[in-house]
Order: sequence, then C-alpha cells, then structure tokens
Amino acid sequence: MITPADETLLRRAISIAAHAVTVGDAPYGSLLAGPDGTILVEAHNTVRRDNDITAHPELKLARWAARELDPDTASHATMYTSCQPCTMCAGGIIRSGIGRVVYALATEQLVELNPQSGDWPPVVQDGPALFDEASSPVLAYYRPAEGIS
Repeated sequence: MITPADETLLRRAISIAAHAVTVGDAPYGSLLAGPDGTILVEAHNTVRRDNDITAHPELKLARWAARELDPDTASHATMYTSCQPCTMCAGGIIRSGIGRVVYALATEQLVELNPQSGDWPPVVQDGPALFDEASSPVLAYYRPAEGIS
C-alpha cells in the first residue's frame, strides 16, 4: 500500500529523473530511504554517459546498499524509483537485501511511452551441463570438506 509519505519520496525520484534529462541522461531516477524515511542516497541513469549498460539508478543503489548498509537496515529500507526496475536491477535489489521498492511507471506503461524500451531480443540459454566438473569449485568454496580433491 502506497502512503502519502511514499508519494512524497516517489515525487523526489521523478524529480531526479527529470533532472537527468536536463544533463543529457536517460529519464530514470531513484532514491533509497532508510527505515525512518530519511533519504540515504540518490542516483539517476548514466548508461550513455558512462558507456555502461549496468548504470541504472536502481542497480547503483542496490550496490550501495549491499556495500554500506547492515542487513537489518537494508531489509527495512525502501527504494523509490521513477520506473519499475528491470530484471537486471530487480536481481541486484534482491541480492542487496533492500526490503521494499515503490515505483511510479510500470514496465508496461514505459513501453507504451517508449516502445523501444521493450525491444530486447531473446537470449537462448542451454544447460545445465557438466554437473560434476561445475560443482567441484562450488563445493570447494561452500563446503571445503567435499570440494576439489
């Protein structure tokens, strides 16, 4: 459930997105708020500027949270973002331990506004394969007694 306090912080994320456009970057902005609603960090999309396909604001904030916040604080933090996180960013958010995301535009709405944003070709994935070989380094790391002999 989105509260009036959430809407205030979501408006700030939209403002960050609007500012990104004025400096020549893509129109996406995000912020991370602590459990008490204090803004901890803000970011906008710099994919073109940085020539880095991972420079989405949501992923930047997820990295920051994983590096700077203890797990309990991260789990009570909320990310506010101008658009629903893509699958890459969603994976980073999950791994960072951030507990909640509030977004303005849904992916479907973004694609209606910019059809090219949903125009990614499918990627073929084949596997699993070579279980014994692939499991050896994993076991060596997570369960050394069973790992590489």
